[in-house]
Amino acid sequence: MRRIGWTAASTLSAVLATGLVLGACSSTSSTATSTTKPGAVPSIATSDFTLDFSAMAKLKGLAAKGKGLIGVILPETTTSARYTAFDAPYLQKALTTAGLSSSDFKIDNAQGSDATKLNLAQSDITAGASVLIMDPIDSGVGASIESYAASHGVPVIDYDRLTLGGSRKYYVSFDNVKVGQLIGQGFVDCVKAWNVTKPNVLVMRGAPTDNNATLFYQGYMSVLKPYFDSGQYVDVAEPAGTWDPPTAQTEFTQQLTAHPNINSVVMPNDATATAVISQLKTLNIPPHKFPVTGQDAQVSALQNILAGYQCGTVYKPIYLEAQAAVALALYLRAGDTPPSGLVNGTVTDTGTNGTGNTPVPSVLLTPIWVTTSNMAATVVKDKFVSTSDLCSGSFASLCTQYGIS
Repeated sequence: MRRIGWTAASTLSAVLATGLVLGACSSTSSTATSTTKPGAVPSIATSDFTLDFSAMAKLKGLAAKGKGLIGVILPETTTSARYTAFDAPYLQKALTTAGLSSSDFKIDNAQGSDATKLNLAQSDITAGASVLIMDPIDSGVGASIESYAASHGVPVIDYDRLTLGGSRKYYVSFDNVKVGQLIGQGFVDCVKAWNVTKPNVLVMRGAPTDNNATLFYQGYMSVLKPYFDSGQYVDVAEPAGTWDPPTAQTEFTQQLTAHPNINSVVMPNDATATAVISQLKTLNIPPHKFPVTGQDAQVSALQNILAGYQCGTVYKPIYLEAQAAVALALYLRAGDTPPSGLVNGTVTDTGTNGTGNTPVPSVLLTPIWVTTSNMAATVVKDKFVSTSDLCSGSFASLCTQYGIS
């Protein structure tokens, strides 16, 4: 998925000093011990992954058995800070906790360039990579990388975003239809809580080129369609979609001008939601009157939730995704089949024209809908955001009100 424009948590700022290309530092210590018998293939499940990364230590034997470099290629930094703030350091921690050394893996960022991404993949394979973990910038370059890797006998794991028309071995992400369903149900709950008697809804989407945006839309429309069909809600308009906040704000303003009866909006992520909320504030719309949704748990969005301008946001603990991807890579590197507790689902690659039907074995992780009621127990507890950032200035009293300290 494309998630854009959110602020990295300060708790990980020290990690960023290592740079965008991370070789690996010394192995991270862990209290976990392996109970796997010598020679046996270790078993691990998505439920084993925790914030302390202790489950990765169970895979040290698997790491020792495997051969070759694990190449990790992240997509960009200009539209999303998550890749340097969370993905890169979490992936490094998972790899080192599993016992790999600096010569066993390499983490790079393509900085939004398709050509750079392809070159990085080719360089990793030339350097002896036996597995690639890749978050594709788009399906075009993703498919090219996977074709090149396949011709060299190197399996690829799609990370976070599925390559349509690709040939990856596995896919690791959060259940993106579920993400959309959480957005949809969060909107329904918000409409009720904020006493919006006749919701005239603007349904916004992410970029049409992003398969995740399609899945999010599928999810929230599965919740909202019965309300539209029954006449309880009115589906006023559905613009083409974008992940760019200024463009989203322009689309929203145009639609509100054309349809002044709009009194709520389904937004697919926090960055675009924040742009819309900024416009609502200029129109002097008060809190708890105009439902707006989002996802990614950005600080600005969490503050908007505290202040009553946003209904909620979807939180996806990236530390789960990083550990799942590394675990898969270790099984592939060792020539072993990953257990069913890890590969727990299947998604369909519909191809670039939407007519395909290729099942892709997948690790699908569970997202969380965050509101004022569980903010302290989720994003704050996990140190996904710092309280110094979240509770700054006028938000300090709201944090106290909702038990955030």
